[in-house]
Amino acid sequence: MPINELINILDLLGTLVFAISGVIAAVERKFDLVGAFIIGFVTALGGGTTRDLLMGSTPVTWMREPHYLLVIVAAMALCYLFFPQLSKVRKSIFIFDSIGLGLFSILGLQKALIAELSVPVALILGIVSAVFGGVIRDVLTNQVPLIFRKEIYALASLAGALLYWLGTLFNFSSALNALISISLVVLIRSLAVSRGWESPFLPLGKKKDPS
Repeated sequence: MPINELINILDLLGTLVFAISGVIAAVERKFDLVGAFIIGFVTALGGGTTRDLLMGSTPVTWMREPHYLLVIVAAMALCYLFFPQLSKVRKSIFIFDSIGLGLFSILGLQKALIAELSVPVALILGIVSAVFGGVIRDVLTNQVPLIFRKEIYALASLAGALLYWLGTLFNFSSALNALISISLVVLIRSLAVSRGWESPFLPLGKKKDPS
C-alpha cells in the first residue's frame, strides 16, 4: 500500500476515534445533538485547525476536504446507536487513540517542515496537532485537560515526532519511519497506563517525597 494511501486511511481512522471520544464525553454529560457534534468536532479537528491557523494555512484542511465532517457525523451515529457497547469497550479503542496521537504528531511535524519552519517549532506544531483537540474537549466539558495532568500524553507525542524527525535525517523509508514512530507512541502510552507511569515533572511548588 502506498504511504500516502496508508496515511489517509489512518488519518480518517484517527479522526473517527477522536470524534467518538468527544461524542461519548458529550453524551455522558447529557449534551444535546448540537453539543455532541461540537464536542466531537473540536476533539477530532481542533488540533489540525489550530496548527493550520498558526501556520497561516487557510482555508484549514477540513474546509477543503469536507469528508472529515462526514466522519464526525458517522461518529455521532455510532455513539447514539451503540453507546452502551462503546462505553463498555472504551478501553479497547485506547490503541486507536494512541495510533491517532502518533499519526497526528507526525502529520503536524511534516506539514511544518514542508513550510520550512525550524525543527523545534515543527515539533511543537506536531504536539499541537495531536493533543489540542483533546484540550478543547476537556475545557468545554469542564475537565482538567489530560496534558495538564501527570499522565504521560504530550511527552509520548513529542517522542514519536522526534523519532520521526531523526529518521528523516537518516533517509529512512517514510512508511517504515512512520510505523516505527507511531509504534513508539503506542508503546509509551500503553506502558504509562498499565504501569502507572507519570510525568517526571512535578507541579510547581510541590516537593518530591523523600521516601
